[in-house]
Amino acid sequence: VQLQACGGGLVQAGGSLRLSCAASGLTFSTYGMAWFRQGSGKDREFVAAISPSGLTTDWSNSVKGRFTISRDNAKRTVTLQMNSLKPEDTAVYYCAARSPAATTDPRHYRHWGQGTQVTVSS
Repeated sequence: VQLQACGGGLVQAGGSLRLSCAASGLTFSTYGMAWFRQGSGKDREFVAAISPSGLTTDWSNSVKGRFTISRDNAKRTVTLQMNSLKPEDTAVYYCAARSPAATTDPRHYRHWGQGTQVTVSS
């Protein structure tokens, strides 16, 4: 299983970024997908998740209303659209895959992408 995340970068507060994660080596449509993030010196925390079908999503309270998660099972990709970014969103963002369903606990995941850095300046 390989998860390849991309799309991070440096953006000013209030700006937007779009992260993508491409999956291979798994039956993508049977996996829940999630994004987590880890700030410097902090634990890895849940950001957003989406069910295998894409019909159900979940969010952390800190990003609700600002971030959108979506997936394209035909292209085997999951996307995190991040709007109204804040300096506290600065972190390395990771995509993760779990079958049959995503959860909010990073300990439940075996498959992780390599991470992509998001830096939000004030």
